[in-house]
Amino acid sequence: MSGAPSSPGEGAKKARIEIIPLIDVIFFLLATFVLFTLSLNKIQSLPINLPVAAPPSANPPDTDDNVTLQVSDGGTLYWNKELIGMNEVAPRLANYANSVATPRVLIASDDRAKYGATIQVLDEVRKAGIKQVSVETVWRATGK
Repeated sequence: MSGAPSSPGEGAKKARIEIIPLIDVIFFLLATFVLFTLSLNKIQSLPINLPVAAPPSANPPDTDDNVTLQVSDGGTLYWNKELIGMNEVAPRLANYANSVATPRVLIASDDRAKYGATIQVLDEVRKAGIKQVSVETVWRATGK
């Protein structure tokens, strides 16, 4: 019998090192090392103090110092609910900026307002030197 094992230990398979699980472990260690070294980088940032939003009150106080400019279709404008033309905006804003200590302008529009007319009003407010400008983001009926 040449093919039969002569002793009981000769026919058993020899132990061997499996390379596939070893490669998986090495890649896991490599990925862990890379992620760990990336987290060691100091992230440089600037501290920012963001304003805290206050809930809107039910009845906001109406002050005479504020001006509401509403833009409508066809270049129609309303200065505090008074119908005016586009050519009247610049002189009124200049007079308003000179007569009030802290001028504030709210720019509103209705659903038919043109983008170009709104930008033109914003430019006129900027030319008048008024720094406190708000743009209303809710729909408002024409002339209201």
